Amino acid sequence: MTFFRNSVEQLSAFLGVVGRLTIFSLIAAMLYEVVARYVFGAPTLWAFDISYMLNGSIFLLGAAYSLRQDAHVRIDFLSQKFPQRVQQLLNGLLYLLVMAPIFFAFTWVAGSKAIKALISGELESVSPWAPLVWPFYAVIAIGLLAFALQFVVEAIKYLSGEKCPGDTDPELQSLES
Repeated sequence: MTFFRNSVEQLSAFLGVVGRLTIFSLIAAMLYEVVARYVFGAPTLWAFDISYMLNGSIFLLGAAYSLRQDAHVRIDFLSQKFPQRVQQLLNGLLYLLVMAPIFFAFTWVAGSKAIKALISGELESVSPWAPLVWPFYAVIAIGLLAFALQFVVEAIKYLSGEKCPGDTDPELQSLES
């Protein structure tokens, strides 16, 4: 179990770093497009496609890392009224029995779509640039898989009592004071 947990958390951390680096690619592409369009009067064909593909990739690559770090929005005004152990069980069961299966299903659909696009050589149909779409679909599938696996790991932490809902990183607590 420790190997599984460590592997998933390392994958989440790695994809978080890749997502952060992808931000620089998006910035560079958009800067290039702005200069090409407004300084040289020569807009690119690929700017729109690159922007939505990189933006979607950043979001999905960072999802598992965000869950791991508790950097997501929690709405727990009802559950916080319960005892700590009930909150842990509620979160653990919700993650394990609801969230993880939903995201595994999304992963299956995205992965199937990526494989189909790879085999068929599918191109973006509404773009004048017409890039291959399987790399983008593959990133979607990888991000969703990491997110689903991180839900399982977080559920294990809650169910074992290792993690408490709403716990804030000590570094963030010092900023709030």
